[in-house]
Amino acid sequence: MKKKPLVSIITIFLNGERFIQEAIESVVSQTYQNWELLLVDDGSTDNSTQIAQQYVTKYPDKIRYLEHHLHRNRGKSTSRNLGISHAQGEYIAFLDADDVFLPLKLEKQIAILESYPEANMVYGNTLYWHSWTGNPEDSQKDYMPELGTQANTLVQAPFLLLFLLGDEGAAPCICSFLVTLKLVKEFGGFDESIQHLYEDQVFLAKIFTKMTVFVENECWEKYRQRNDSSWHLSISTGEDRKARLIFLIWLKKYLTAHKVRDEQVWQTLNRQLELDHYSLLSKLTKRTKFYVKQIKALVMFG
Repeated sequence: MKKKPLVSIITIFLNGERFIQEAIESVVSQTYQNWELLLVDDGSTDNSTQIAQQYVTKYPDKIRYLEHHLHRNRGKSTSRNLGISHAQGEYIAFLDADDVFLPLKLEKQIAILESYPEANMVYGNTLYWHSWTGNPEDSQKDYMPELGTQANTLVQAPFLLLFLLGDEGAAPCICSFLVTLKLVKEFGGFDESIQHLYEDQVFLAKIFTKMTVFVENECWEKYRQRNDSSWHLSISTGEDRKARLIFLIWLKKYLTAHKVRDEQVWQTLNRQLELDHYSLLSKLTKRTKFYVKQIKALVMFG
C-alpha cells in the first residue's frame, strides 16, 4: 500500500496574535493528517511568537518554529522561502496567519494531485470572508469570485496568466493552492526582490508560464477580509497601483526571458501596462498641478 505523501504547510506571521491560533487549529483539524506545519516568525513583537512556540511544544513531531537571524523582519517572500528551505514534504501549501483551511482541504487536493500526475498544482475557489466579525451586516458580504475557466479539469500553460492580468477570471489566493515542492524549488521559490505586495502573483506567474494546473470547483479555504490588512491599506494609499505596475514590468521581462509567445497573453499584458502607465501618469499630473497652484498662491499672497 502506497504511503500517504507528506504535506508541508508554511504559515508566515508578523504580530498575528489575534488570528494565528485559529489558523493553526484549522491545520490541526484536517482530516488528512500526514502534514507538517512550519511557523515562520517575521520579527513579531506581540504574543504571536509565544502562541506559535506553545503549539510546537504541544505538537513537537508535527509543528516547527522558524525565525530569521536576530528575530529580524525580512518580509513575506524571504519568510516563505525560509519555510520552503526547511520543508520536507512532497507537496507544499501556504496559509497566512489570518486565514483558515476547511477540514477537507488537504484530503481533497491531495487526492486530485495523486490522480493527475501531469498536474503540478491544484487550486479551487476561496471564500472572501467578511462574516468572521460576527456583525450581521458583514454576513451578507461573503462571496466567491468567478473561477473564469471550466472547473474540475486540467488547464494548460500559459492560459492562467490571464487571471493575473485581471482578465478571464480570479487569480488563486495564496491559501487556495497545493503544489509540488519539487516544482517550487525548481523555480527558486519566491522572488525576494518583491516582498510586500504582488509577491504571490510573481510566484504564480512562474508556474502558470509553463506548468499544467488542475482547477477544481470546490472551496476549501476562508480568506479573511480586514480593513487593516496590508492589501486593504495599500489600496487606500495608492501603493497597490504602484506595486501592480512593478509586477507588470517584472512579468514582461520574465515572459521575454522565457520566450513565451502566446498572443493573447501579450496583448493583455501590453494593454494593462498602457492602462497602468496612463493612470499613474494622470495621478502624478494632477498632483503636480495641485502643487503649482499652491506655490502660485504662496507667491501672490505671501
